[in-house]
Amino acid sequence: MSTQSLDFEEVQRLLASFATTSALMELGLLLGCLALSWLIVSRLRRFVQERPASVLFGSHVVDGVLFPVLALVAAFAARRALPMLGIKSAVFKLIIPVLVSLVVIRLTARVLRAAMPESRWVGLLERSVSWLAWGGSILWITGLLPAVMEELENISWKMGNSQVTLRAMIEGGLTAIFVMVLALWLSAVIEGRLLRNATTDLSLRKIAVNLTRAVLLFMGLLLALSAAGIDLTALGVLGGAIGVGLGFGLQKLAANYVSGFVILAERSLRIGDMVKVDNFEGRISDIKTRYTVIRALNGREAIVPNETLITTRVENSSLADPQVLISTVVQVDYAADLDVVMPALVTAVSEVPRVLKDPAPTVQLSNFAADGLELTLVFWICDPENGQGGVRSEVNLSILRTLRSMGVEIPYPQRVVHQGKA
Repeated sequence: MSTQSLDFEEVQRLLASFATTSALMELGLLLGCLALSWLIVSRLRRFVQERPASVLFGSHVVDGVLFPVLALVAAFAARRALPMLGIKSAVFKLIIPVLVSLVVIRLTARVLRAAMPESRWVGLLERSVSWLAWGGSILWITGLLPAVMEELENISWKMGNSQVTLRAMIEGGLTAIFVMVLALWLSAVIEGRLLRNATTDLSLRKIAVNLTRAVLLFMGLLLALSAAGIDLTALGVLGGAIGVGLGFGLQKLAANYVSGFVILAERSLRIGDMVKVDNFEGRISDIKTRYTVIRALNGREAIVPNETLITTRVENSSLADPQVLISTVVQVDYAADLDVVMPALVTAVSEVPRVLKDPAPTVQLSNFAADGLELTLVFWICDPENGQGGVRSEVNLSILRTLRSMGVEIPYPQRVVHQGKA
């Protein structure tokens, strides 16, 4: 079986052979290959539980990678069997490059959708890969691919001690794109499957995924440079220059990245914690390698550099114990019997749903105010992520109902006005 590109004479002979009976037989055999591939994929989808974003199966039968791969394998097998049937290959010589292009396009599209589902550049990258794949298949079919590759091989220049050709640079660039996308996809698979089953700690999952992505991207970059024909030993000076640049020009950026890994490693801040940073209070919704996202209860989000979380004071309400102490103040008349009022208020506050029974609420005579006796009620909650305003309002309403039912008045401010003689 030959997979070499065609020349012009072969293309002319192929076009002339499309009207023959053997071409119609090949077309029927091709339809059989496609039907067989569709049947296999549709059967596998029934037994394998996959998400709609699956690279192999996709959302439907034909938009995943598995269908064009099976069709390509079946086409290769059918083309090998054609000489045994006494049929000269015409249709399959043209359809195999098309199937190869379809495999490349489907693989790139599905991987990009899985690795970067919310990126705006996914559509542009998909279209670019599609044009390159279809262009390569056209050059392959028309026989121009060897000539184009030879011309690209003749264009070369010297880079250090190595001679680099334009063909090697293009191949290296394509390899780099493929390896980078594949690395992102693998990191997404590791985060979504392996680490999710291994641990429920979001911080450990984040640091493992970030380290995996960094290692895969670094290995992919080295592989791409090697594919382009660049001597990796020549990158020593470049690596030193990058290190100096990070040390002087990118101090803040490097500090934020290092701080991000420190936060994830020591777990002083975790996803879901209620924190207060620079008078901004909210719940940590995500921890990136450069910054941390804090979402307030009113819906606002703050993007805080990780270095700030390391070098400044951060109040964490959920680090060691999620229980939070809240207090409210009320005044009663001096004539009130505190031996009766204070236990009644403790009972009323304990009946509020979000107030903890242990530690139990307490009430204290905190001040002899000018207008009445000032009582401070202290209670605990264990869900600060739901806010404090709502539970404080429920406690105040419960106090108000209790005082009214007992006939205890909340004194108004006393003011004495002296009217002078005219």
